[in-house]
Amino acid sequence: MHCPHCHTEVPPHFKFCGACGSSLALGHESPDAQRRQLTVMFCDLVGSTALAQQLDPEDLQVVLRDYQDACAAVIQQYDGYISRSLGDGLLVYFGYPRGQEDSAQRAVRAALGILAALPPLNVRLQHQFPTSNPQIQVRIGIHTGLVIIGEMGTTTFRDPMAIIGQTPNIAARLQTVATPNTIAIGDSTYQLIRGFFECRSLGTPPLKGITAPLAVYQVLHEHVARTRLDVAAAAGLTPLVNRHDELALLWDRWQQAKTGRGYVVCLQGESGIGKSRLVQALKGRVAQENALTLEFRCLPHHQNSALYPIIDLLQRRLQFDTAETPDEKLQRLAHAVQRFAPALHADIPLLAALLSLPLSDEAALLALNPQHTRQQTLSALISGLLSVATPQPVLLIGEDLHWMDPTTHELLSLLIESVATAPVLIVLNFRPEFTPLWPPPPHQTSCAVQRLTSSDAATMITGVAKGKALPFDVAQLVVNKTDGVPLFIEELTKMMLESGLLQEQHEHYALTAPLPPFAIPTTLQDSLLARLDRLAPVREVAQLGATLGREFSYTLIQSVSHVDEASLRRDLATLVEAELLYQRGTPPHSRYFFKHALIQETAYQSLLKSRRQEYHQRIAQVLQTEFPNTADLQPEMVAHHYTEAGLIAQAVPNWRKAGEQELARSANTEAINHLAKGLSLLATLPKTHENLRHELLLQTSLSLALGATKGFAAPEVEQSYARAHELCREVGETPQLFPVLWGLWAFYLVRADISTAREMSQHLLTLADSAHDATLQLEAHDALGTTLFCHGELSAARHHFEQSIALYDIRQHRALAFLYGGEDPGVICLAWVAIALGTLGYMEEGERRSREALVLAQELAYPFSQAEAHCLIAEFHWLRRETHLVEHHAAIAIAIAEEQGFPLWAASGSIFHGWARAEQGHTNEGVAQIQRALAQWRDTGARLLQPLFLCLLADAYRHQGQYREGLHAIEEALA
Repeated sequence: MHCPHCHTEVPPHFKFCGACGSSLALGHESPDAQRRQLTVMFCDLVGSTALAQQLDPEDLQVVLRDYQDACAAVIQQYDGYISRSLGDGLLVYFGYPRGQEDSAQRAVRAALGILAALPPLNVRLQHQFPTSNPQIQVRIGIHTGLVIIGEMGTTTFRDPMAIIGQTPNIAARLQTVATPNTIAIGDSTYQLIRGFFECRSLGTPPLKGITAPLAVYQVLHEHVARTRLDVAAAAGLTPLVNRHDELALLWDRWQQAKTGRGYVVCLQGESGIGKSRLVQALKGRVAQENALTLEFRCLPHHQNSALYPIIDLLQRRLQFDTAETPDEKLQRLAHAVQRFAPALHADIPLLAALLSLPLSDEAALLALNPQHTRQQTLSALISGLLSVATPQPVLLIGEDLHWMDPTTHELLSLLIESVATAPVLIVLNFRPEFTPLWPPPPHQTSCAVQRLTSSDAATMITGVAKGKALPFDVAQLVVNKTDGVPLFIEELTKMMLESGLLQEQHEHYALTAPLPPFAIPTTLQDSLLARLDRLAPVREVAQLGATLGREFSYTLIQSVSHVDEASLRRDLATLVEAELLYQRGTPPHSRYFFKHALIQETAYQSLLKSRRQEYHQRIAQVLQTEFPNTADLQPEMVAHHYTEAGLIAQAVPNWRKAGEQELARSANTEAINHLAKGLSLLATLPKTHENLRHELLLQTSLSLALGATKGFAAPEVEQSYARAHELCREVGETPQLFPVLWGLWAFYLVRADISTAREMSQHLLTLADSAHDATLQLEAHDALGTTLFCHGELSAARHHFEQSIALYDIRQHRALAFLYGGEDPGVICLAWVAIALGTLGYMEEGERRSREALVLAQELAYPFSQAEAHCLIAEFHWLRRETHLVEHHAAIAIAIAEEQGFPLWAASGSIFHGWARAEQGHTNEGVAQIQRALAQWRDTGARLLQPLFLCLLADAYRHQGQYREGLHAIEEALA
């Protein structure tokens, strides 16, 4: 079947054309079938079977068509898309086929509009059937959510508008909950319209087929709130952050305007940047003065409604009531003109026509031609504004000019020319895509509102959280995702606060669970999708770019795109012009950046999963075949794309490679993330010999990274090394066995399980000797020497350290640190033997070895070895009571450890540093530092060296005169 109005093909069960909204005649059923169908529809609508049976099919059809046409007119006004008619019911989409920034509000306004359209229909119906008193009754259900819309069906008829998703089903169930002539909405819709409409909770009624409880609300009427800021003001606006210059400019122009020098200020900036918030702040200050504030707002669904913003402004200022008759409104208009602008008395007919009121002198108005009427109306509006500005200065605010209709645009151009010598300040805001028609006059100032810096964003986050700090990871996520756009910061912070993941404590919030995958707040989804949908012809390039990442090169997108080069360049230029992308350089040497992380997320999430996976697979393969250098240097990129493509077997080796590269750069946190990702993916694959080998390599590298970031004695380190040891047995003799056993030795040693550590270190030496491997021998001597030193066998320890040093060759062994917990055996053995020599009394020889350790550590520049070496050298100088050198080396160790995230050495360095400060007379500072650091040392699981550290604390107590506390520390050390 085809629509007779626009000729679009329509499925047989449709009663409306989805393209133009026109109601359609019933299909080609037999007369009896038509009669039965019409009767059922009429009964559903009016609730009277008896009346339906009395009426002719033609009468029934007239009633139904009047109703359907009334509904279609309202829906069309709010850009709703009538998908289908089922009996007397309608399925309508808002936000399709093009995204809208206020879809939920449009849907609710359309629903209220349908209810408002019923009384005239019922009057007509009752006039037609006075004895039956029929009443059209409707029930409306609204729900908001994501759906997939596309062509599906059989070969007989493929529905071009088939839907996949729960949203329409839930809306249908909500409609059954609604009582006659009411609107029921789901919680997701309520969250989007809250504050704009008065609603009443209906609890969580059972909904057929919906298992999870759903909060349901009844919409009562619209509020006076017109903007998000109006709604937010009721609960308290988020404080402005770093907008001092912009506010100072606005206030200065207002002060000048009050003297009779009119000004225009244009605030330009992207959506959510805070233009309206600046205006709100100015309004608040002006409200304290004897001034008149007038405000008009342009709306997206009235872009073609001539002078709609001005009509709306006049209706609000005149306080028109919907219950008033047209004559009463006309009297109100005449009274206002007489009071505020008597010179406009002759223009009342023009203003009345503008407000759709009955004319007092229609003949005089009709004598004017339409163009003349239009010009006269514009002149009357300008004269009216200048009249009210005579007794008091006027602040005129124009919001969202990017949605302004042409006639209002013309009026504003004329008005700006007229205010140069009037006490009027005009403040206009708009987005970058809007270009004013008027040339900027001398009394106009433009102000581009910029994004917030990262520190300003952090301040705003705390402000939204009412002064309480969010966990660092949460705050950092908000900063990274929002790119300094205040609206994004506010909404994402609110989403986090309402997520249930944060627990409010005295002065901060604490995470109660790991952060889940990021999701865009529902309050921003409509706005972001609308921006993307406005560029529908180039959306596919935007989606492909979003799949590549926040940043991508022209050469890469050209390689993975199926679009020809000329079209690709044109599409990218369109995205740059629309300010969705930034461009650096010119093709083919250009790079592109998404202006906002949330725009990238929106473009990416708008892809179907199958298309998303197809893109990721293509990108991963192109990276490996055409960009091998990039694939080698950034294996995490390849790993990510294979993961998202669902190709786990290809992803795992790349995650391991990425983790190993980060380990080599001492980027341990990043290494842990990559390696853990590889392990989690590997767990989904069958446990083949090859996959067990992959797991062993991943676990071994993960153990090293965890040892550096958590400390050797952390439970996670033991678990990781223990699993790696188990895998060594399952896979068979492997090169990983020795470093895995070394890792377990380090765990037991730092845990102060000296006996087990001694057994393991002797086993390591046995393995190394049996393999006749000098590299393994130097590591084994290092382990055994450290264990014997901690066991008090100093001469034997010195012997093993010297053995290890003799075997060490920097050219051959400089990479060993990446297999053995970040420790370079040459550096560590030199530092340990210095302490052993000093303890034995060979101070000069010990000092020589300590200098050699520092020179080697400086040459290798491995942060972990440097931090450990400076801690051990600080201990050597403590033996000699060289306080300033203890402080010097401890401070270096602390700086490296804190920068790199090595808690074990940060705590150790702080203990020696605290002792040195106490020795120098800063006793309170020194004691406090040792106490904090000792607690941090224990927090890592470490128990080794606690007797030594407690003695340092006792020594600091002695300097403080707290002998009792010092004796307690010594007793604890002895125990």
